[in-house]
Amino acid sequence: MSKDETLGEALRRQGVTRRGFLKFCAATASMMALPPSMVPAIAAALEKARRPSVIWLSFQECTGCIESLTRSHSPTVEGLIFDAISLDYQHALQAAAGSAAEAARETAMEENYGKYILIVDGSIPLANPGYSTIAGISNLAMLEETAKGAAAVVSMGSCAAFGGIPKAKPNPTGAVSVGDIIKDKPIINVPGCPPIPVVITGVLAHFLIFGTIPELDALGRPMAYYGQSIHDRCYRRPFYDKGKFANTFDDEGAKKGWCLYKLGCKGPTTYNACATTKWNDGTSFPIEAGHPCLGCSEPDFWDGGGFYKAISTPTEDIPKAAIYAVGAGAAAGLALGALNRAKRDKAVAEHVKTTIDDLEKGD
Repeated sequence: MSKDETLGEALRRQGVTRRGFLKFCAATASMMALPPSMVPAIAAALEKARRPSVIWLSFQECTGCIESLTRSHSPTVEGLIFDAISLDYQHALQAAAGSAAEAARETAMEENYGKYILIVDGSIPLANPGYSTIAGISNLAMLEETAKGAAAVVSMGSCAAFGGIPKAKPNPTGAVSVGDIIKDKPIINVPGCPPIPVVITGVLAHFLIFGTIPELDALGRPMAYYGQSIHDRCYRRPFYDKGKFANTFDDEGAKKGWCLYKLGCKGPTTYNACATTKWNDGTSFPIEAGHPCLGCSEPDFWDGGGFYKAISTPTEDIPKAAIYAVGAGAAAGLALGALNRAKRDKAVAEHVKTTIDDLEKGD
């Protein structure tokens, strides 16, 4: 697929039917928390979308982020890589190696200067450049060089977004996040250890459809996925509101599926889509499997005071306090949700109008 060929043209060339294309658009809308009425809008936008170049750099990391991406189910990673984006550089997935691999990165930077998306997973060591190098180039030098021509930077995983485990005390490598170094580019933080697969593809799909970065929270995370705490959307929340907690992993409360707050669950202070999007094609997530949330999508989660220690001790007033909190939270959530939907729908409508106008001019 040529970079000048639109996605719609490429899909038709490959024999993809209109029905199949609309199914892809419907899956994308669902993943991005857009209403079904937006599917035609997404179809109109993707019809004209051109294949953006993506350069993915991996630094101090465990490969968990790319492993997560390859297990995405909606849309599939194969569809994103081969039909929607041009993944021009990524150690684990590219066929080239050695000097040929670095030549591919340099060529992609030159040919797509100012337009490509830079994805980074892993933290960057500053204590000694030799802690992590690629082709003899330090992580810091490669990041600064590649970020210069990027349209936007995606910090994939908690290591790139916040420093992650490499930054944990005593931080022997002097690990820092991408945002600690790059200050002149829009940065989208997609934290998690690793991030949820469809959150990764959702961010890429948003850029593909709208040509802009999504709405972000105060920590630079996409609001569509990090706008609410896991606690707010957890199916065990009613037990918390009733003051019913598991005190050990094998007591009656645990067997009955009661809240894991006393066992250290960080759901109340962790913002992510685990409770709704889940993992493994929507099968489950840690809390559903009986394990408390570790808070891996939050800054410094590794040094947060113990995975199995409660944030604070619930009081006997939890039911009453929870009722007030739930009421206030629901009202605020509804108001914020309505506002975000209105802003999002307006942006989509404007984008679609422009797309349709352009399409008509080309006819």
